[in-house]
Amino acid sequence: MKYLIFLLVFIFAKNSIAQDKNQAEIFWENLKEHCGKAYEGNLNESIKDDAFSGKKLVMYVWACDDKTIKIPFYVGDDRSRTWVLTLEGDRIKLKHDHRHEDGSEDSITQYGGISTNAGLENLQFFPADEETALLIPAAASNVWWITLNETSFSYNLKRLGSERPQFTVTFDLNNPIEIPSAPWGVE
Repeated sequence: MKYLIFLLVFIFAKNSIAQDKNQAEIFWENLKEHCGKAYEGNLNESIKDDAFSGKKLVMYVWACDDKTIKIPFYVGDDRSRTWVLTLEGDRIKLKHDHRHEDGSEDSITQYGGISTNAGLENLQFFPADEETALLIPAAASNVWWITLNETSFSYNLKRLGSERPQFTVTFDLNNPIEIPSAPWGVE
C-alpha cells in the first residue's frame, strides 16, 4: 500500500511539474539534451539541390544555455551556417547566422522568424519576420519548422505561394557521430 501511495504521489508531482512548463519550454529542454552531440542527416529524396545533394550533412548541437541554442549545420566542408535558437518566454526565435571562412558575417545573415505561439513539444514553426522580409524580399513568405522526437530532428523550409519544393533535412538522433570542428567564425 505504501508503494502504491508513493507511486501515485510521484506521478501527480511529475504531471504537475510538466504542466508548469509550456510546449516551447518542453521542446527546448528536449533539444538541450543533445548539446555537445553531432548527427548526420539526409535530404528529402525529392530535393534536387546541387549545393546540398551528395554532400555529408551534419548538425552539431554546439552551444546551449538557458536562453540560446546554437546548431551549426555543415554541408560537406562548408561550416558557414549556424541555426541560432533563442527562447523568449513561451516563444522560440530562429535565426540563420551565415559566416565566411575568415569568420566575417555574410551579407545575407540573421534572417528567420519567431514562433507565433508556444507550438508543440515536438514541433515549432517560424514564419519569416520583418527583418527577413527587408533583407530578402523573396523570403517574406518563408516558413521554417523544426520537428524533434526521440529518434529524429528535422529542419524544414517552405516558401509559401511559390513553386519551390519544400526543403527538408532529417537527422538520425539514434547515432551520434564524431564531433566536427567548430563553425566558421569561432576561434
